[in-house]
Amino acid sequence: MPPAHVRFECPDCGIPVSCSEQHFVSDYENHLEVCDILREINEDDHDLVSGRFFSEFEYPGPQMEEAQVNMTNWDTLMYSREFTAVDDERRMRQVTRLLTYPITIGSVLHELSPYGLKDRLTPEGLRSLSALRYTLHPPKSGAGMDMKGIRPLAPPVRLFILGARAESSLPREVWIQLSYLFPQSTFHLIFIGPESMSNRDAEFPLPERTPSNPFGAIVEDRGLGGRVKISTYVEYFHTLHQAQHFYPYDPYFDAFVLFHPGLGHPASSHEWAETLPQLLETKVPIICTGYTEFDMQRDIDWVTKEARGEMDLLLQPGENRFRSLRWDLNDLDPGDVSCGNWGVWGFRGKRYETDEYRGREEQQ
Repeated sequence: MPPAHVRFECPDCGIPVSCSEQHFVSDYENHLEVCDILREINEDDHDLVSGRFFSEFEYPGPQMEEAQVNMTNWDTLMYSREFTAVDDERRMRQVTRLLTYPITIGSVLHELSPYGLKDRLTPEGLRSLSALRYTLHPPKSGAGMDMKGIRPLAPPVRLFILGARAESSLPREVWIQLSYLFPQSTFHLIFIGPESMSNRDAEFPLPERTPSNPFGAIVEDRGLGGRVKISTYVEYFHTLHQAQHFYPYDPYFDAFVLFHPGLGHPASSHEWAETLPQLLETKVPIICTGYTEFDMQRDIDWVTKEARGEMDLLLQPGENRFRSLRWDLNDLDPGDVSCGNWGVWGFRGKRYETDEYRGREEQQ
């Protein structure tokens, strides 16, 4: 018999999970494993359209230079950043659903990162991240507003966010929170991918491709506090790389970020097959996240196989301290739940050390 439509809703979670009450009863024990989470997802979705005032979406401004940020977990971060007190679990889930994207990047790159040599960071990872941190945490230069205080500024740190989808349409106040973690640095966020304009219908049509803008980039450089610039390219990265559009790459100023890229997913791995060698060629840190442990491990296995040994692991895979606390539901499979940026890991192209050649040693 052909499969029937899902019509019967669970009386506890309110999610349609079976085609009939009889099938629901026969599979009730398996449903109990996810029933509480499905109820939580359903309530969170209704909360977004309830019309209440979302005080948790009011973000704090710049950080005081004398105040250090504690990046141990969500609670310590929000307390040290002076967020409006969030004393409700549902409000906490809603606010972390958006902040997980910039804070995940900041938690890896920051000098007070919770990931160290004793916690998942590899020696190669320390070398790569130390280069970025040298730029992100510059020494005090004594700059001022007068002529004597003029100092040269370092170029902005470029974060290439490949395969951008939902993260490119986040409110810009969310991405500005990343710059507040690094008050002495500037950022250039570059969203790249064919779906990078999803949920941004108000910005259509796209700019024309001209000699000065050959790939029709959408540039946002106003109203972002002067510390962040955002560019969006509705194009594949390997096309931009072959045109040397972003060349050269510098490990002191560049990093790649892949939010749930699906590197090893059967439906999307072929799209990354041409991009991966180019990413490894740059020798620049690549930060990846995954929806679940299975999703993350599948990406790692695919990268390890395709890299053929030309890869250095920078951050051991594991659960992300700043993952989204809100769960998401797969509409095609009510039993499949995940959360944004559940796991995080990092890699880059393998670097080879060279020694000075002093000629053939004389045989004794």
